[in-house]
Amino acid sequence: MSSIKIETIVKEKNRMGECPVWEERQNSLVFVDINSQKVCRWNSITNEVQCVPVDARVGSIALRKCGGYVITVGTRFAFLDWEDQNLVNIIDLEADKPNNRFNDGKVDPMGRYFAGTMAEETAPGVRARHQGALYTLPPDCCVMKQIEKVDISNGLDWSLDHRTFFYIDSLTYAVHAFNYDVCTGEIDRSSCKPVYKLEKEEALPDGMCIDIDGKLWVACFDGGRVIRIDPETGKRIQTVRMPASRITSCCFGGKDYSEMYVTSAYDGLDKVKLAKEPHAGEIFKITGLGVKGIPQHYFAG
Repeated sequence: MSSIKIETIVKEKNRMGECPVWEERQNSLVFVDINSQKVCRWNSITNEVQCVPVDARVGSIALRKCGGYVITVGTRFAFLDWEDQNLVNIIDLEADKPNNRFNDGKVDPMGRYFAGTMAEETAPGVRARHQGALYTLPPDCCVMKQIEKVDISNGLDWSLDHRTFFYIDSLTYAVHAFNYDVCTGEIDRSSCKPVYKLEKEEALPDGMCIDIDGKLWVACFDGGRVIRIDPETGKRIQTVRMPASRITSCCFGGKDYSEMYVTSAYDGLDKVKLAKEPHAGEIFKITGLGVKGIPQHYFAG
């Protein structure tokens, strides 16, 4: 394995950088800054960063097969046309929970967009419990609720054979696995089993992705690292320490998907901590991991 190298690709600080997605057709990385209410795209050829503001906190973004993106903003699904910065609402959910918002999301192998909600804090460290849910937006846009009573819906991905759905509800401090029917898009909630429980120093599990060997990579919020998990054995097999503590998510990208892109946040860090973390909120690229990822799936609607 070659030596691991970590470098900053986006120095502009993100309050809550999240949901990195490699877009092969643009040679770009798209990501969101949740608390700044904007969607961003970093061009790997020109090194230019462009951002589109939206009208609420934007939890996730995914590629759309016909062009543009599908995003979750506030408590709604929407289409985003990058060129004219036009946002078209698809459906608004959870009208009875005004303190909720969408968080992480990802597209399954059949082109369905999965995204989950969470309750915002009412004070530092204070949050109503079990207010979130995980939803599926299929190509026909008839939304289905999959999992209820979630605290912080976060990282998600599918096994390489598409039979297992991996999911993180952050306040469980664990990665869980469910049987998955890729034909219907349904999660078997009764099959839930723990895959990996985070150690104390790993802190809170956040975003997640899978590599070409079927191993999971989990971003550790307040843990300052990305960890590689073997879902078959339930063991951590690698730790990559990052130059910021609030690591939020990760994805593979680049020409051959051998590069890992990692988002971070600075919101919630006081002046003393920020002084010790000059790279907080930056977007990073890791090379030399010795493993590749797989391309992101496109939303088919």
